Amino acid sequence: MPALQPSAFRAAIAAAILVLAGTAARAGDVEPGLRLGPHEGERVVALTFDACSGATDRRILDTLVAERMPATIFVTGRWLARNAEALAILEAHPDLFQIENHGARHIPAVTDAPDVYGLPTAGTLPAVMAEVEGGAAAIRATTGREPHWFRGATARYSRDAVAAIEKRGYRIAGYSLNADKGASLPAATVEKRLAAAHDGDVVIAHINQPHRASGEGIAAGLLALKRAGFAFVRLDDVATEARGEAVVASAAPAHRASKAPPPVAAVPAALPPGE
Repeated sequence: MPALQPSAFRAAIAAAILVLAGTAARAGDVEPGLRLGPHEGERVVALTFDACSGATDRRILDTLVAERMPATIFVTGRWLARNAEALAILEAHPDLFQIENHGARHIPAVTDAPDVYGLPTAGTLPAVMAEVEGGAAAIRATTGREPHWFRGATARYSRDAVAAIEKRGYRIAGYSLNADKGASLPAATVEKRLAAAHDGDVVIAHINQPHRASGEGIAAGLLALKRAGFAFVRLDDVATEARGEAVVASAAPAHRASKAPPPVAAVPAALPPGE
Protein backbone atom coordinates (compact mmCIF):
# COMPACT_ATOMS: atom_id res chain seq x y z
CA MET A 1 0.00 0.00 0.00
CA PRO A 2 1.49 3.41 -0.86
CA ALA A 3 2.43 5.63 2.07
CA LEU A 4 -0.04 8.34 2.96
CA GLN A 5 1.45 11.72 2.08
CA PRO A 6 1.35 14.25 4.96
CA SER A 7 0.04 17.01 2.69
CA ALA A 8 -2.85 14.84 1.49
CA PHE A 9 -3.65 13.78 5.02
CA ARG A 10 -3.63 17.38 6.31
CA ALA A 11 -6.13 18.27 3.65
CA ALA A 12 -8.36 15.36 4.68
CA ILE A 13 -8.22 15.92 8.44
CA ALA A 14 -10.94 18.23 9.68
CA ALA A 15 -10.06 18.14 13.38
CA ALA A 16 -8.07 16.46 16.10
CA ILE A 17 -10.06 16.21 19.28
CA LEU A 18 -8.41 16.32 22.70
CA VAL A 19 -10.24 15.04 25.73
CA LEU A 20 -8.86 15.33 29.22
CA ALA A 21 -10.61 12.60 31.13
CA GLY A 22 -10.61 12.39 34.92
CA THR A 23 -9.27 9.23 36.52
CA ALA A 24 -11.01 7.24 39.18
CA ALA A 25 -8.03 7.58 41.51
CA ARG A 26 -8.24 11.35 42.05
CA ALA A 27 -10.75 13.87 40.81
CA GLY A 28 -7.93 16.43 40.47
CA ASP A 29 -5.88 14.33 38.05
CA VAL A 30 -6.49 14.00 34.33
CA GLU A 31 -5.50 11.44 31.73
CA PRO A 32 -5.61 12.79 28.18
CA GLY A 33 -7.24 11.06 25.26
CA LEU A 34 -6.46 11.95 21.66
CA ARG A 35 -7.94 10.84 18.35
CA LEU A 36 -7.56 11.93 14.77
CA GLY A 37 -10.50 13.92 13.51
CA PRO A 38 -12.98 13.03 10.76
CA HIS A 39 -11.42 12.33 7.37
CA GLU A 40 -12.12 10.58 4.09
CA GLY A 41 -10.25 7.88 2.24
CA GLU A 42 -7.87 5.41 3.84
CA ARG A 43 -8.23 4.18 7.39
CA VAL A 44 -5.52 5.85 9.42
CA VAL A 45 -3.92 5.42 12.83
CA ALA A 46 -1.21 7.46 14.54
CA LEU A 47 1.46 5.29 16.13
CA THR A 48 3.17 6.68 19.24
CA PHE A 49 5.84 4.87 21.26
CA ASP A 50 7.28 5.75 24.67
CA ALA A 51 11.00 5.26 25.23
CA CYS A 52 10.95 5.70 28.99
CA SER A 53 14.41 4.44 29.86
CA GLY A 54 16.25 1.15 29.46
CA ALA A 55 17.07 -0.18 26.00
CA THR A 56 15.44 -0.37 22.56
CA ASP A 57 13.11 -3.07 21.31
CA ARG A 58 14.49 -3.76 17.86
CA ARG A 59 11.57 -6.07 17.09
CA ILE A 60 9.44 -2.93 16.96
CA LEU A 61 11.96 -0.47 15.53
CA ASP A 62 13.09 -2.80 12.77
CA THR A 63 9.48 -3.49 11.79
CA LEU A 64 8.71 0.22 11.56
CA VAL A 65 11.74 0.80 9.32
CA ALA A 66 11.30 -2.28 7.12
CA GLU A 67 7.59 -1.66 6.59
CA ARG A 68 7.94 2.12 6.21
CA MET A 69 5.53 2.90 9.06
CA PRO A 70 5.69 6.50 10.35
CA ALA A 71 5.58 6.92 14.12
CA THR A 72 6.09 9.48 16.88
CA ILE A 73 8.66 8.44 19.49
CA PHE A 74 8.51 10.00 22.95
CA VAL A 75 11.98 9.87 24.48
CA THR A 76 13.33 10.70 27.91
CA GLY A 77 16.74 12.21 28.54
CA ARG A 78 17.68 8.96 30.26
CA TRP A 79 16.82 6.91 27.18
CA LEU A 80 18.71 9.24 24.86
CA ALA A 81 21.84 8.91 26.99
CA ARG A 82 21.76 5.11 26.73
CA ASN A 83 20.59 4.47 23.18
CA ALA A 84 22.85 6.25 20.70
CA GLU A 85 22.56 3.47 18.10
CA ALA A 86 18.77 3.53 18.12
CA LEU A 87 18.75 7.33 17.99
CA ALA A 88 20.97 7.15 14.91
CA ILE A 89 18.38 4.92 13.23
CA LEU A 90 15.60 7.36 14.09
CA GLU A 91 17.66 10.26 12.78
CA ALA A 92 18.46 8.36 9.58
CA HIS A 93 14.74 8.19 8.76
CA PRO A 94 13.31 11.69 9.28
CA ASP A 95 10.48 10.85 6.91
CA LEU A 96 9.34 8.13 9.30
CA PHE A 97 10.12 9.26 12.82
CA GLN A 98 9.15 12.29 14.84
CA ILE A 99 11.02 12.61 18.15
CA GLU A 100 9.11 14.22 21.01
CA ASN A 101 9.43 14.90 24.72
CA HIS A 102 8.81 12.26 27.41
CA GLY A 103 10.63 14.19 30.13
CA ALA A 104 14.14 14.26 31.54
CA ARG A 105 13.95 11.42 34.07
CA HIS A 106 10.50 9.84 33.61
CA ILE A 107 8.88 11.61 36.54
CA PRO A 108 5.06 11.93 36.52
CA ALA A 109 3.78 15.49 36.06
CA VAL A 110 1.63 15.31 39.18
CA THR A 111 1.65 17.70 42.15
CA ASP A 112 -1.21 16.35 44.28
CA ALA A 113 0.03 12.84 45.10
CA PRO A 114 3.40 11.40 46.21
CA ASP A 115 3.44 8.62 43.61
CA VAL A 116 1.64 7.19 40.58
CA TYR A 117 1.93 3.45 39.87
CA GLY A 118 4.79 3.44 42.35
CA LEU A 119 6.77 6.18 40.60
CA PRO A 120 7.59 9.24 42.76
CA THR A 121 5.90 12.29 41.27
CA ALA A 122 7.29 15.74 40.61
CA GLY A 123 5.32 17.09 43.57
CA THR A 124 5.56 20.79 42.67
CA LEU A 125 5.06 22.86 39.54
CA PRO A 126 8.74 23.92 39.40
CA ALA A 127 9.68 20.24 39.48
CA VAL A 128 7.13 19.46 36.76
CA MET A 129 8.61 22.12 34.51
CA ALA A 130 12.15 20.99 35.28
CA GLU A 131 11.14 17.53 34.02
CA VAL A 132 9.55 19.00 30.88
CA GLU A 133 12.35 21.43 30.05
CA GLY A 134 15.05 18.90 30.92
CA GLY A 135 13.57 16.49 28.40
CA ALA A 136 13.40 19.23 25.78
CA ALA A 137 17.01 20.20 26.44
CA ALA A 138 18.15 16.59 25.94
CA ILE A 139 16.33 16.42 22.59
CA ARG A 140 17.85 19.72 21.46
CA ALA A 141 21.32 18.56 22.47
CA THR A 142 21.08 15.26 20.59
CA THR A 143 18.98 16.16 17.54
CA GLY A 144 19.17 19.94 17.22
CA ARG A 145 15.38 20.10 17.05
CA GLU A 146 12.80 21.64 19.36
CA PRO A 147 10.02 19.32 20.58
CA HIS A 148 6.48 20.64 20.80
CA TRP A 149 4.56 17.63 22.08
CA PHE A 150 4.90 16.36 25.66
CA ARG A 151 3.80 13.10 27.23
CA GLY A 152 4.55 12.69 30.90
CA ALA A 153 5.48 9.49 32.69
CA THR A 154 2.35 7.35 33.30
CA ALA A 155 0.37 9.73 31.00
CA ARG A 156 -1.40 11.11 34.08
CA TYR A 157 -1.28 14.77 35.14
CA SER A 158 -2.52 17.02 37.88
CA ARG A 159 -4.65 19.82 36.47
CA ASP A 160 -2.19 22.55 37.45
CA ALA A 161 0.54 20.64 35.61
CA VAL A 162 -1.57 20.51 32.44
CA ALA A 163 -2.08 24.27 32.59
CA ALA A 164 1.62 24.97 33.19
CA ILE A 165 2.79 22.66 30.41
CA GLU A 166 0.35 24.08 27.89
CA LYS A 167 1.21 27.63 28.91
CA ARG A 168 4.82 26.86 27.98
CA GLY A 169 3.61 26.05 24.47
CA TYR A 170 3.56 22.25 24.49
CA ARG A 171 0.69 20.07 23.32
CA ILE A 172 -0.01 17.16 25.63
CA ALA A 173 -0.01 13.86 23.76
CA GLY A 174 -2.95 11.73 24.77
CA TYR A 175 -4.05 8.53 23.13
CA SER A 176 -7.17 6.45 22.43
CA LEU A 177 -5.76 2.91 22.28
CA ASN A 178 -3.37 1.54 24.90
CA ALA A 179 -1.79 -1.40 23.07
CA ASP A 180 0.51 -2.87 25.73
CA LYS A 181 -0.35 -1.29 29.12
CA GLY A 182 3.20 -0.30 29.89
CA ALA A 183 4.74 -3.31 28.10
CA SER A 184 3.08 -5.52 30.71
CA LEU A 185 0.81 -7.72 28.55
CA PRO A 186 1.49 -11.06 26.81
CA ALA A 187 2.32 -11.00 23.11
CA ALA A 188 -0.97 -12.54 21.97
CA THR A 189 -3.00 -10.03 23.97
CA VAL A 190 -1.02 -7.09 22.63
CA GLU A 191 -1.34 -8.28 19.05
CA LYS A 192 -5.11 -8.65 19.46
CA ARG A 193 -5.50 -5.18 21.03
CA LEU A 194 -3.43 -3.47 18.34
CA ALA A 195 -5.03 -5.35 15.46
CA ALA A 196 -8.43 -4.16 16.74
CA ALA A 197 -7.52 -0.47 16.23
CA HIS A 198 -10.17 1.73 14.67
CA ASP A 199 -9.81 4.41 12.05
CA GLY A 200 -8.55 7.58 13.77
CA ASP A 201 -6.99 5.91 16.80
CA VAL A 202 -3.87 7.32 18.42
CA VAL A 203 -1.99 4.26 19.69
CA ILE A 204 0.36 4.25 22.68
CA ALA A 205 2.89 1.46 23.18
CA HIS A 206 6.43 1.06 24.51
CA ILE A 207 9.65 0.61 22.56
CA ASN A 208 12.08 0.36 25.50
CA GLN A 209 11.48 -3.20 26.74
CA PRO A 210 13.24 -5.66 24.39
CA HIS A 211 13.09 -8.52 26.90
CA ARG A 212 9.32 -8.43 27.45
CA ALA A 213 6.84 -10.44 25.42
CA SER A 214 4.72 -7.41 24.58
CA GLY A 215 7.16 -6.22 21.91
CA GLU A 216 6.57 -9.36 19.88
CA GLY A 217 2.86 -8.62 19.99
CA ILE A 218 3.40 -5.02 18.86
CA ALA A 219 5.42 -6.12 15.83
CA ALA A 220 2.79 -8.70 14.87
CA GLY A 221 -0.06 -6.25 15.44
CA LEU A 222 1.56 -3.64 13.22
CA LEU A 223 1.81 -6.12 10.37
CA ALA A 224 -1.83 -7.10 10.91
CA LEU A 225 -2.90 -3.47 10.64
CA LYS A 226 -0.96 -3.05 7.43
CA ARG A 227 -2.53 -6.17 5.95
CA ALA A 228 -5.93 -4.77 6.90
CA GLY A 229 -5.21 -1.69 4.78
CA PHE A 230 -4.40 0.89 7.45
CA ALA A 231 -2.08 3.82 6.78
CA PHE A 232 0.09 5.36 9.50
CA VAL A 233 0.87 8.96 10.43
CA ARG A 234 2.91 10.92 12.94
CA LEU A 235 1.37 13.45 15.29
CA ASP A 236 2.89 16.30 13.31
CA ASP A 237 0.79 15.22 10.35
CA VAL A 238 -2.26 16.50 12.22
CA ALA A 239 -0.86 19.00 14.73
CA THR A 240 -1.46 22.09 12.62
CA GLU A 241 -5.05 21.00 11.97
CA ALA A 242 -6.00 20.62 15.64
CA ARG A 243 -9.43 21.89 16.67
CA GLY A 244 -11.83 21.55 19.55
CA GLU A 245 -11.73 22.36 23.24
CA ALA A 246 -10.02 20.69 26.16
CA VAL A 247 -12.63 18.94 28.25
CA VAL A 248 -11.81 18.23 31.88
CA ALA A 249 -13.92 15.83 33.89
CA SER A 250 -15.68 17.01 37.01
CA ALA A 251 -15.16 15.46 40.43
CA ALA A 252 -17.47 12.65 39.35
CA PRO A 253 -15.36 10.95 36.65
CA ALA A 254 -18.37 9.34 34.96
CA HIS A 255 -19.68 12.72 33.79
CA ARG A 256 -17.97 15.02 31.28
CA ALA A 257 -18.72 18.72 31.05
CA SER A 258 -18.18 20.20 27.61
CA LYS A 259 -19.40 22.91 25.31
CA ALA A 260 -18.12 20.92 22.36
CA PRO A 261 -20.00 18.14 20.54
CA PRO A 262 -19.79 14.66 22.11
CA PRO A 263 -16.11 13.64 21.95
CA VAL A 264 -14.99 10.90 19.64
CA ALA A 265 -11.90 10.21 21.74
CA ALA A 266 -12.08 7.14 23.92
CA VAL A 267 -11.02 7.40 27.55
CA PRO A 268 -7.88 5.23 27.82
CA ALA A 269 -7.40 2.57 30.44
CA ALA A 270 -4.91 3.22 33.23
CA LEU A 271 -1.35 3.18 31.96
CA PRO A 272 1.41 1.41 33.92
CA PRO A 273 4.76 3.21 33.81
CA GLY A 274 6.60 0.98 31.31
CA GLU A 275 9.92 1.47 33.07
